[in-house]
Amino acid sequence: MITVAIIGAGIGREHLNGYLALPDLYRVKTLCDLDEARARSVLDEIDGDTRSITVSSDMQSVLTDADVDLIDVCLPPHLHFPVSRDAMLAGKHVVCEKPLVPSLADADALIDIATDTNRILSPVFQYRFGPAMSQLQALQDAGLTGAAYAASLETHWNRDAAYYAVPWRGTWEGENGGAVLGHAIHNHDLLTTIMGPIESLSATTNTLVNAIEVEDCAAISFRMQSGGVATSSITLGAATDTSRLRIVFEKLTAESGSAPYAPATETWTFTARDPADQAQVDAIVASVGAVRAGFAGYFAELANHINGAPHRAVTLEDGRRSIELVAAIYQSAREGRAITLPLGRSTPLYQSWAPA
Repeated sequence: MITVAIIGAGIGREHLNGYLALPDLYRVKTLCDLDEARARSVLDEIDGDTRSITVSSDMQSVLTDADVDLIDVCLPPHLHFPVSRDAMLAGKHVVCEKPLVPSLADADALIDIATDTNRILSPVFQYRFGPAMSQLQALQDAGLTGAAYAASLETHWNRDAAYYAVPWRGTWEGENGGAVLGHAIHNHDLLTTIMGPIESLSATTNTLVNAIEVEDCAAISFRMQSGGVATSSITLGAATDTSRLRIVFEKLTAESGSAPYAPATETWTFTARDPADQAQVDAIVASVGAVRAGFAGYFAELANHINGAPHRAVTLEDGRRSIELVAAIYQSAREGRAITLPLGRSTPLYQSWAPA
């Protein structure tokens, strides 16, 4: 049983639901928020037994609570690094919401701290967990996909002035970036989970929808190490919130649903290039049983990782790769040229991608 303290009652509400779905693996002891009334309202409104969960506004006491094994950081992005650092130094494992940190330097610092303290830090990429991803993995294992040729990603969401009324949003200091960092990061993680590492990319970004400091539109072209190619279209000026993926493999084409927050939990279509293979594709898809999705799936794999069992947990190295990708996108957009990955410590945006 892993004892958890959640810091931040905003997205922390969704994390809490994930833990409550796994009562044999987790016990949530504390929900910490500067606004204790908000935290109490989350406990009152959530669907589950929260009577044993205490509310606190004292983050330092939560970090040093000897009964807590895991600190779940659900705070604004500019607080992710210091709180994750302090939690590991206090001997806790850490879950940290995306984006992990605002620079490759901070990501590498966390890797060093995790190594020195022998603690696990897991960035939040819950989109990986759902029936569609399990079905795609089963098709790959059965040899029914072949090589990935091309992919297209859409992160087309609607964010208006009311969304940016929260003071830290839309700023380099508070949000650390725009739509590339805060919205498309999940789709980009799915891309690399499915198609592997990125070799190079070209990107353009702009701020067109809202009067904010950071970008709210982007177009990116990727070349994967495998030779496959992909494009990512990003805007916060759409009429509805849509996340969509289409991956063309040698032997079939996979198309996601359009759910913005959990595309892997919706029904995907898998269309064989050779119609004669469709029955076998359908049979493999149908053979995949129920799986834990979203935060429940993410936390189940994290528990395996913490307990030393085989796992598919999101690792700190995964988090670094996501930050490396953001740095490369911003560098490409500013320099107007293709950027080759991986990025080393000498890359211009290693310490920070925020404009001077």
